[in-house]
Amino acid sequence: MTKVMIADDHEVVRKGLKTILQETNDLTVVAEVSNGNEVLTKLQEIEIDVLVMDFDMPEKNGLDTLKEVKILYPKLPVIILSIFSEEHFGTRFLKAGAAGYLRKSTASNLLVEAIRKVSKGGNYISPTLADKLVAGLNVDQTKDAHESLSDREFQVFRLLASGKKLKDIGEELCLSVHTISTYRSRILKKMDLNNNADLVTYAIQNKIIS
Repeated sequence: MTKVMIADDHEVVRKGLKTILQETNDLTVVAEVSNGNEVLTKLQEIEIDVLVMDFDMPEKNGLDTLKEVKILYPKLPVIILSIFSEEHFGTRFLKAGAAGYLRKSTASNLLVEAIRKVSKGGNYISPTLADKLVAGLNVDQTKDAHESLSDREFQVFRLLASGKKLKDIGEELCLSVHTISTYRSRILKKMDLNNNADLVTYAIQNKIIS
């Protein structure tokens, strides 16, 4: 029996995913948590075979949590769930160690297959993401501006684009306002943008924020 932990800050989502897995005879949900810190705490208490984790969670987001999980439990396969397109986020999570990336809109149909595959040591990626990865092998391939950002810069970029103030971002990421301001300047320069309004417009046009 494959033991699964579900990490999502919305209870209705956790219950829905659990219902899907309960319909199988080889997968079982042994833990449900609502944020990244709870993921790390629960992993110290129980053994699981697959972690299914939301992209966006309070206290500690999915990307930061994934990186910590892979340091502490390098062999644990992690599937990331997100409302966002694979082409913008999937490669970033796979590079950070995720075994799979699924959009929540398709999870009800593909989650069971994905869990079974990664539990056996494989990776689960959609055809769209597979095409993106293959295209990335071409060094001459033109990349979107946001793909030049580091993981932390990308995180700050999304928070800025969602309308959060520097102080609030600093508190969320446990960084000083000065540091966040420095990130903002670096992001604008890398993406060849002028101000926060440009960041918002870019993020909306590229479906990086909902």
